[in-house]
Amino acid sequence: MRRILYIVIILTLALAGCPAPRTLPDVPRVEFKSFILEKKINALNQEILTGTLTFDFEDGDGDIGFEASPDSLNAPDTVKYNLFLTLHEMVDGVYREVDTSELGSPPYYRIPPLDREGQNKTLKGEISVDIEYFTIDYDTLRYSFYLFDRAYHRSNVDTTDEIIFTDWK
Repeated sequence: MRRILYIVIILTLALAGCPAPRTLPDVPRVEFKSFILEKKINALNQEILTGTLTFDFEDGDGDIGFEASPDSLNAPDTVKYNLFLTLHEMVDGVYREVDTSELGSPPYYRIPPLDREGQNKTLKGEISVDIEYFTIDYDTLRYSFYLFDRAYHRSNVDTTDEIIFTDWK
């Protein structure tokens, strides 16, 4: 009887000591953290104004990031890229979405695969993306952004704070 009691106590303590992993939805979630403007040196050794967008993310099945593939060159944007930004310019006190044709190239990015080892595939972390401004055509803007995971689950959309360029012109 004593032996059974010891086994029950040991099993109870073992199970209580191992908390269940926190489960998150398979759909990723993003949350704006910061946007910092500063002068940086680019790959061509030129000083350029760069904005660094930083956001937190979490994904229940841990499948954030796409592999680069030469086959994806002619593929739709959602196959080539997984982070999408939309630029909003303030005009007369109201934000208006800027058409990507005005930008020269769309503000889309590829996040490389972020994989977890082990049983718990839940991914949480922080991602930073540099946006280079070769010309400054705006006084005030903000970005909205979202990402896709490898299962093509689209995250929520979050928005940056107001970004003011008047001091950088």
